[in-house]
Amino acid sequence: MFKIRKNDTVEVVKGKDVGKKGKVLQIFTDRNKAIVEGINLVKKHRRQTRQDQPGGLVSIEAPISLPNLLVLCKHCDHGVRVGFKVLADGTKSRVCKDCNEVI
Repeated sequence: MFKIRKNDTVEVVKGKDVGKKGKVLQIFTDRNKAIVEGINLVKKHRRQTRQDQPGGLVSIEAPISLPNLLVLCKHCDHGVRVGFKVLADGTKSRVCKDCNEVI
């Protein structure tokens, strides 16, 4: 069970995009990386493959390492470490290490 999942809102704590927040679009579990919306943008040369798709320089999101990301807690409103807790009904859920609220 990973601490960061798809559709989570995360905050960058290391690298060129420190302090930026974005939504996780894709997780690569084998490489321990994630693609975050609007974070770690790189320029890529693209050829026009269809009439409606433009060619030239295009900005795309590159994968960023998972240790460089923190999950954004809705209650604390900043990036927090994530722990796990077994709830009363027997399900395992992620909790914020600062305020102990379920994420």
